Amino acid sequence: MIDNQVRIGVIGVGHLGQHHVKHYKTLDNVELIGVFDIDRERSSKISKKFDVKVFDDLNSIIEEVDALSIVTNTEHHYEIAEKCLRTKKHVFIEKPITAVVEEADKLLSMAEQNRVLIQIGHIERLNPALLALNQYKIKPKFIEIQRLAPYTSRGTDVPVVLDKMIHDIDILLSLVKVPIQKIQATGLSILTDSIDIAHARMRFEDGTVASVMSSRIARDEVRKIKIFQKDLYATLDLLIGSTEIYEVVNDKTSKYKMTIPFDYKGNTKLIGYHKPDLSKGDPLRMELENFILSIQGKQQPIVSGKDGKDALEVAIKIQEMIILDKH
Repeated sequence: MIDNQVRIGVIGVGHLGQHHVKHYKTLDNVELIGVFDIDRERSSKISKKFDVKVFDDLNSIIEEVDALSIVTNTEHHYEIAEKCLRTKKHVFIEKPITAVVEEADKLLSMAEQNRVLIQIGHIERLNPALLALNQYKIKPKFIEIQRLAPYTSRGTDVPVVLDKMIHDIDILLSLVKVPIQKIQATGLSILTDSIDIAHARMRFEDGTVASVMSSRIARDEVRKIKIFQKDLYATLDLLIGSTEIYEVVNDKTSKYKMTIPFDYKGNTKLIGYHKPDLSKGDPLRMELENFILSIQGKQQPIVSGKDGKDALEVAIKIQEMIILDKH
């Protein structure tokens, strides 16, 4: 446990890494020691912008800190995290945890042996629209998730399942806490050599069914979740930050401000409608703050290394099924 300031380093200061630097500069109990990036011009620019030291090699920055954010291409996650964990440094790894499950397993084992933390950057777990569900008893029976985005060259080095759908797989596994029984998947390559559109249908051991759709060649960006369960329907828009709850209630004195009557088998029931107020916090800042507090033993990681590995394992199964289906 670290009681005072946690010395932090950031490895990779591209589009997302710069935001890690920005937040660490202002978080309590954090001393941002420096940054490292193989792109020297980029790291120099970030150094000047945030007044932070640049390290010339990876080993040097690892030696000087207690913990590191790894914000590089997925293909480098394992080799960098391994170096950090071997020297007993805590790591925050942006999703996905690694490129393959075997690498994730090795990192988890190494972290346990060296008594350090792995936290994974599945930022959608902290989306205000999703956090609003915490005040309700959510026991889904059917979930529909859509994540669509216009084409950009960024992220096309990996299939859409590992780039976009993995967010929703992680959300799904956090909502339905039983093993997956069966997966069906299909997908297509449209603009790249990789899978650009993917759909997966999953059935869990408790009978819950989920339909997850991801695309990176849509006209408009869409990030929506619909949850159906006994006497409750929830619709979430993760893009604009909106959550709406429809729930069967017993009478007009319920907590819901608006109720809609409906008849069923001669009985009149009420559907209560509620649009909860959402938190205004920055999800990435909240993630990194949780990382620091977890290092200090004051909290548990919101998305643990095991959570990251579980999401990766399902994503790779879906990706492999799509490849087999294509052939």
